[in-house]
Amino acid sequence: MIRAIILFLITFVALIVFIALYIDETKRVQETYRKQYKTNLIKVSQDIDSYTNGEGDLELRYMRIVNDMSAANAFKFLIDSPEEEKRTINEITTCLMKYPEQMKEKLGDMKNALDDIIEDLDKGYDETQKVVDSVDKKGF
Repeated sequence: MIRAIILFLITFVALIVFIALYIDETKRVQETYRKQYKTNLIKVSQDIDSYTNGEGDLELRYMRIVNDMSAANAFKFLIDSPEEEKRTINEITTCLMKYPEQMKEKLGDMKNALDDIIEDLDKGYDETQKVVDSVDKKGF
């Protein structure tokens, strides 16, 4: 009986240690995803600057914006965050893909909103949603 109790205690302690290690690793992975998300948002912001200030191949510059925003969207879905934020980032990515002519006119507003998100301001998601809402989804 004593052996069973000792074995149970050892197993219980091992279980607690493994759970703690799992939780710690999950937090580390989430932090990595958050860093990648912000890095991609910074790239989108820089790409928008490049698009608005640049000359030459604007289609290539716009495609870089779409690609970096798509990567940020993917990382946002891996992060434990509110569903409204995930939906907003997904919608802005979809608008960039589906309505490029309209979005090219709204890149300045989008950049301001993304800069606020990068600075961890909650109003950035509201501003991003306003950009999404301003797109005519029935048009091109």
